[in-house]
Amino acid sequence: MKLFLDTADVAVIKDMVPTGMVDGVTTNPSLIAKSGRNIAEVIAEICALVEGPISAEAVSLDFETMVKEGDKLAAIAPNVVVKLPLTWDGLRACRVFTDKGIKTNVTLCFSAAQALLAAKAGATFVSPFVGRLEDNGADGIGLLEEIRVLYDVHGFETQILAASLRNVAHVAAAAVAGSDAATFGADTFKALVKHPLTDRGLDAFVADWAKTGQSIL
Repeated sequence: MKLFLDTADVAVIKDMVPTGMVDGVTTNPSLIAKSGRNIAEVIAEICALVEGPISAEAVSLDFETMVKEGDKLAAIAPNVVVKLPLTWDGLRACRVFTDKGIKTNVTLCFSAAQALLAAKAGATFVSPFVGRLEDNGADGIGLLEEIRVLYDVHGFETQILAASLRNVAHVAAAAVAGSDAATFGADTFKALVKHPLTDRGLDAFVADWAKTGQSIL
């Protein structure tokens, strides 16, 4: 499963890239607004830091303007993925970009039926929102499992990009559910490596090694 950072903060990305685990980056209008910077400049900087897919979202709601915005975003760098909402206009725009050979990420997916439409529109990625579903009493991880079965049964090539993941358990569950990729914040990214038994084991190893008086170097 590919691991994407969900952020528009270039400093955070620079901090995480040396781990070798950042396969891509997702952004959205809220994250761009939080950065306080020009979207084109931010996306260009991120694309220069990470070779993998970089999702940049069109913000208009009508088909014609979405296509214009998507074309402009895609022109920033070859690894830009145009992010579009799961609406009829967004799906129409998705088909246009697919036919042009431009990668897309259809976002705000909350049902298997919506995921079916995204795949039929030729989306490169579909982004089911796990955390937001759970906020509303629905089974977010269950949706990932449904979409996995749906895509496998019908041979769709659209990749499942699990989004709105808020903790380590979400990430692990998304992987088990068969997601092709998952996107989440830097705090969750850093927490993936943590386990109290790992820390306890290391403490014991270090203490025992000190008793030997040896040095490997």
